[in-house]
Amino acid sequence: MTQKNKLFFLPLGGSGEIGMNVNLYGIGPDVERAKWIMVDLGMTFADPSLPGVELVLPDLQFIEERLDNLLGIILTHGHEDHIGAIPYLAGDLDAPLYATPFTAGLIRKKLDEEGIANRVKLHVVPMGGTVTLGDFSARYVALAHSIPEGNALVIDTPLGRIFHTGDWKFDERPLLGDPASEADLRAIGDSGVLALVGDSTNAFNEVASGSEGDVRDGLIKLIKGRKTGRVLVTTFASNATRLDTLAAVARETGRRLVLAGRSMERIRDVAKATGYLKDFPETMSWEAAANARPETLLILSTGTQGEPMAALARIAEGTHPIKLERGDLVVYSSKQIPGNEIAIGRVQNALAARGIEIIGEKQAYVHVSGHPGRPELRAMYDWIRPEIAIPVHGERRHMEEHARLARAQGVPQAVVPMNGTVIRLAPGKAEIVGHEPVGRLVLDGDVILPADGATLNMRRKLGHGGVITCALLFDRKGALATDPIVTALGVPVEDEADDFVAELREAAEKAANKVGNRDERRLVDEVKVALRRVSKAWTGKKPLTEVTLAKF
Repeated sequence: MTQKNKLFFLPLGGSGEIGMNVNLYGIGPDVERAKWIMVDLGMTFADPSLPGVELVLPDLQFIEERLDNLLGIILTHGHEDHIGAIPYLAGDLDAPLYATPFTAGLIRKKLDEEGIANRVKLHVVPMGGTVTLGDFSARYVALAHSIPEGNALVIDTPLGRIFHTGDWKFDERPLLGDPASEADLRAIGDSGVLALVGDSTNAFNEVASGSEGDVRDGLIKLIKGRKTGRVLVTTFASNATRLDTLAAVARETGRRLVLAGRSMERIRDVAKATGYLKDFPETMSWEAAANARPETLLILSTGTQGEPMAALARIAEGTHPIKLERGDLVVYSSKQIPGNEIAIGRVQNALAARGIEIIGEKQAYVHVSGHPGRPELRAMYDWIRPEIAIPVHGERRHMEEHARLARAQGVPQAVVPMNGTVIRLAPGKAEIVGHEPVGRLVLDGDVILPADGATLNMRRKLGHGGVITCALLFDRKGALATDPIVTALGVPVEDEADDFVAELREAAEKAANKVGNRDERRLVDEVKVALRRVSKAWTGKKPLTEVTLAKF
């Protein structure tokens, strides 16, 4: 360790967006020679701009080009946006993983399902334990969140201490786990903190996040008052605290629990194996539920965000073994994530069409956020008192608002990164010193591809205007041997499709006869132009066109 070393922070995901969290901390003379630790390795879900894709993964090119300098990967907690990319990317990083028991249990299941458990070294760290990697010493500090074992990290380095919050909230009535107290957090601040790198999700919320204990009271009150019909509660599968709450609701209301959703079953199993959900009752099978009296059932379902293959969407469409009827109740014990409004609305409309009542957080106290509102952020800054605030885990507007709040709380410096931003934290004033290229990968079926690569670009073009294909067969003399073979797929012509294709065929033949087949490149270009001209005249669109040539 010399005075020439610097402390760097570099997010590869999760800054400027909510989801896909990947953060790097480095120590060395410069970015190229620094030794790095990675905090979290998450994924996010695809939006309509990525047709056919479900999962989006971070592009780790920066660290993949420096694998000898990657010391290890430390996971803060078990949400998909923090561990979801591990089964797809960690096997190629050749770096050890560190996680607390519940998070490690979730990761192990993922690795087993992908068949790569033998390629990834996963170390289980006790709650409150410390991971030492090179010049980094990272201690887990329990904080409340919507999953067991939410953790901040106190990262000690020769150049200063970092408080990396992970996802967190303050909960006056936590139901699972033992989060750090005000005194614990003040003690961390008293020892001196260089930088707080923290959650920006709810930086605009003027009220605190609320307590899971109050949600339990609200759900018991709501469901106790329901004397007839089935009650289905949909919540995020990873929210084991909410599963514990719903088990208590079942006991209070005399209903039997039914689980609908494989991911929910996985969370339950891992939670029980790691010492949580000790009183979780035996659940009823779908077959038994079909024959049970409706008023005796409390169904827990995945699908809060309208995911088409999740249990709730299939129940709403009547394609799931669990059936709902007129007069039943569906409770959304969750928040609507921005961007999912249409998908959620589709499911809720299908439920409404069946005469099923729907209640969400606006109608009853059935959900609280797992992220801090402004009162909690202010308290955290008062207790930790960092020299630097680095907002992460949010869209740009959330992060800028977080930075304003931090400055208002007396933090001397606040630097807002985007993915790829290199921030020098020490020595000297914190500042942006570079930008590294970052991108996105997609999991398309079983294949990982660049989000901006040829495959997805082609798929977007197909989705925009369809495709016209034309095959031209020439004889030995260079003349067309047959009429052009033309197909139009996804082009907006229906009732007159035969006439449309006939005109395309005529245009292709005319262009081919005019150019001949001696200059194949020119021939293909001229035929494409002719086809697009016809399509533009008919539809106002220029679809993707493909022309193939053959000779005999």
